[in-house]
Amino acid sequence: MPEGPEIKRAADRLAKAVIDRPTTEIFFAFEHLKPYEAKLTGRVVTAVQTRGKAMLIRFDNDLSIYSHNQLYGVWMIRQAYSYPDTRRQLRLAIHNEKKSALLYSASDIEVLTDETIATHPFLSKVGLDVLDPTVTLEQVIQRFQDPQFQRRRWIGLLLDQHFLSGLGNYLRSEVLFVARIPPLYRPMDCTPEQIQRLAEVSIALAHQSYHYNGITNDLQLAQMLKDEGKRRKDYRHWVFNRWGKPCYVCKTAIVKEMLGGRRLYYCPQCQR
Repeated sequence: MPEGPEIKRAADRLAKAVIDRPTTEIFFAFEHLKPYEAKLTGRVVTAVQTRGKAMLIRFDNDLSIYSHNQLYGVWMIRQAYSYPDTRRQLRLAIHNEKKSALLYSASDIEVLTDETIATHPFLSKVGLDVLDPTVTLEQVIQRFQDPQFQRRRWIGLLLDQHFLSGLGNYLRSEVLFVARIPPLYRPMDCTPEQIQRLAEVSIALAHQSYHYNGITNDLQLAQMLKDEGKRRKDYRHWVFNRWGKPCYVCKTAIVKEMLGGRRLYYCPQCQR
């Protein structure tokens, strides 16, 4: 599943292709959205925004297209009306004179007004977005210290988009490792120093992943490993997807566990 950094990069590509350009055609695959094709054709896209893993494409007539890529959704930006050779199903297309923005495989697509955005079941309850430049370290720390979350384990909290948005499975493992938090700890088990460190890392790693195409490992180490001919999957992360391989810090073998149906990777030495 794409996480916050991947959705934000997709939004950047989408914004470059469609903002301030009138649409020549809108296509929705779902019948209940077909009436909006005419309402959005000829309109101008004014903004492309992200809310954690969700995206809002805003138009100049106060309508917005909401989408959530979920597990398999993917955006492709092409020359106008140039479709890729793919077996994926096209769910949404935004065409203008120069570009086509194509959303494949996603099923969570809606057209919203400003009023319905405010009451939307996901958007109205989404937590602090770690990639939102207006979100501060102090706000994240306060969120981590909220009494309602004190007895929940971090492994669940960091995936809960109502708690903090933009983090997903690979970032969960990476954040806990860099902050040196044992995988089964809860907020109530952490010292104030650990809480601050976890808040700092949650923001920093999400931003690093966004700016460096998904790399959460130490950037100098990643570059060195790349120069040595290592594959991307071998230098991209500290621990995620590195089951059985030596920790980059202490050389202990990385452990993989399935918790809540999701993969978690950690170092049993660094995260004791």
